[in-house]
Amino acid sequence: MSTEIYTLDLNFQGIPQVIASYLIKHPHGAVLIESGPGSTIEALKAALKPFDLTPTDITDVLLTHIHLDHAGASGWLARQGARIHLHPNGVAHMLNPEKLIGSATRIYGDMMQQLWGEFLPVPADALIAHHDNEEVAIEGLRFCTLDTPGHADHHFAYLFEDTLFTGDVGGVRLPGPLHVRVPMPPPEFHLEKWRDSLKRLRSARPQRLAPTHFGIYDDAERHFAALERGLDEVEAFMCEVLPADPPVPVISDRFMAWTEEHSLEQGVPREALPPYEAANPSWMSATGMQRYWRKYRTTTN
Repeated sequence: MSTEIYTLDLNFQGIPQVIASYLIKHPHGAVLIESGPGSTIEALKAALKPFDLTPTDITDVLLTHIHLDHAGASGWLARQGARIHLHPNGVAHMLNPEKLIGSATRIYGDMMQQLWGEFLPVPADALIAHHDNEEVAIEGLRFCTLDTPGHADHHFAYLFEDTLFTGDVGGVRLPGPLHVRVPMPPPEFHLEKWRDSLKRLRSARPQRLAPTHFGIYDDAERHFAALERGLDEVEAFMCEVLPADPPVPVISDRFMAWTEEHSLEQGVPREALPPYEAANPSWMSATGMQRYWRKYRTTTN
């Protein structure tokens, strides 16, 4: 019998089903996959109450990567006693998040505090870095790390029994019609690495997928096929738009219009578009695409 996995809705910015933290109980507390941002700590406390848990009962947090929406509350949870598991490339930023916070502040400006809250450093003795294909054993629970760059170079997916926690490399999919978006923020979006990571995800042969944005789905191969189409479609967009080297605002406007059109064509109701944008702002992908194109494709196009 499979172990129960609970989806905790962190109610990001008051919007349901945008950012999840996944809860797995064990005899001495519980494990979380993703901490969520610092701005959702109160929502996390509320989500734990029905399970008769408080943050001090969280023994371990497994981070898929260190972006603020996935890892921002890690330092706070470490101060409640949790161990923080992550990719080795993310350790330095979690010990000293100043550079990460500075980069995010340049993007979000005055909205930083409202969106993400406080990002506390994680004490060194609470950080546990893992290698690719490593078993992480916690109170009888066993997770396997899959090094999966493309969205970020410090990205793990975690296989637990028949469920794969895909972070962002599995794409963004919210409840409703099957629609998978490709989040492409700077500075590490890389299309070819992402295609290789998709092969890696498929090779794990999961029955269920649990993207952080949002929910658990039992149609893994359909999801992977939709993600593969999404990668093909964004590559076609880049090949059409980016050779002229337009400025970021032009890329952003065109990509946002393109994204909305594709979403509606795939059956997403118009009222569901804002939650998708909260989970994965299309405008942020413009900078990621431009950086990727200039660094890796201008010499071959």
